[in-house]
Amino acid sequence: MIKRTMLFGTMFIFVIVTCLSLFATVAVAGKITLNYANFPPAPTFPCVQMERWKTEVEKRTSGQVEVKTFPGGTLLGAKEMMDGVIAGQADIGNICMAYQPGRFIVTNATSLPLGIGDARSGSIALLKLYEKYKPEAFKDVVVLTMFTNAPGNIMSKQPVRNMADLKGMDLRASGDSATILKAWGANPVGMPMPATVEALQKGTVKGLFSSLEVMKDFKFAENCKYITMVDAGIYPFAVIMNKDSWDKLPADVQQVMMDLKEEQAIWTGEYMDQQIKDAVAWSKEEQGVEVITLSADEKAEWDEKITFMVDDWIEKARAKGFPAEAIIKDIKAFIQ
Repeated sequence: MIKRTMLFGTMFIFVIVTCLSLFATVAVAGKITLNYANFPPAPTFPCVQMERWKTEVEKRTSGQVEVKTFPGGTLLGAKEMMDGVIAGQADIGNICMAYQPGRFIVTNATSLPLGIGDARSGSIALLKLYEKYKPEAFKDVVVLTMFTNAPGNIMSKQPVRNMADLKGMDLRASGDSATILKAWGANPVGMPMPATVEALQKGTVKGLFSSLEVMKDFKFAENCKYITMVDAGIYPFAVIMNKDSWDKLPADVQQVMMDLKEEQAIWTGEYMDQQIKDAVAWSKEEQGVEVITLSADEKAEWDEKITFMVDDWIEKARAKGFPAEAIIKDIKAFIQ
């Protein structure tokens, strides 16, 4: 009798352990791990938004999804990001569309001088533009969110108080920002933002044209002791996902990500705008940076020099079959 009881007890324990093991196997099998590639260094705003998105997805899926993040080009660099995600080298990636102006014609229209005054309104306008037109350039990926930086300003080693001071100056820029600089008489030099740190140190460039959070994020204030406020041009970004990786996700996880799309755009824009304020204050107080404000007449002259860009874009986009005038009209409406 005792032996029979011991036998039943042993079998009961075996059954329990087996069930628990099977449950654990199912739980592990149900875990989803995604790789998210980004190209700027970890402290910069595109990577901060990445970490926020990761946290929200993991929280809202109750830990079912784990997102492994790779900042600083450790998985994919800036220029190979789009094709790398399409090929499955990363499940998710963050791209800057200004780095490939001929590829992202519709969404890059937001970088034209159209009066986008801050990152929040720029991010909303960009996402709405994408949702309305669903450009062919994104047909091979799933868009998880979009956002912009704040309008660009000049950061330089020497003061730029008028257009004459800018003439012939080598400044880092890309996309439409390079066109803006050229119209003002500067010499735009194309390179990814991370490469600009060394270029400034070596004197390859004398400054850059971008949103001002980089003064602190990239410590550009250590080399660029002058900021000239021109508020022109933004850089559009998109977070994209490999289609096969997306199709493998359960419907409820896909819904979590779609629910985050607009929320993440707005969050990133608001974070960016606050970062600008903080970076300028830090640059002035900690690095002795001088902020130069153009007079109203001077600013009007600078603005007049770049009005041709919109007309040129309309002509080229129309020739490629895009409803160019409607796109420009929509962007202006969206930023309101």
